[in-house]
Amino acid sequence: MEHIFTDANFDEEVLKNAKSVLVDFWAVWCGPCRMMSPLVEELAGEMEGKLVVGKMNVDEHPQTPMKYSILSIPTFILFQNGQVVETIVGSLSKEDLKERLLKHLS
Repeated sequence: MEHIFTDANFDEEVLKNAKSVLVDFWAVWCGPCRMMSPLVEELAGEMEGKLVVGKMNVDEHPQTPMKYSILSIPTFILFQNGQVVETIVGSLSKEDLKERLLKHLS
């Protein structure tokens, strides 16, 4: 299940989370973001229990993307213990995304 992250809940839901958290920074008008969306949803289901997966709309919640210097979307950031451990910019296959995440989750 995908979570919805906002500027208001980001610290509690992402930075203070005991599990690893993948944040998908996206926008409604972004074609590649819409293309990645079903893949991210599938990944959320497959990795449930190992990884928290959620989305943050950069137009509705601009403070957090600014803090992490999000200049292009989609951008995916993997957080562990409140720290950025992987940043992925642009679209890629579900297998490639999963592979990049799994190396941090073993």
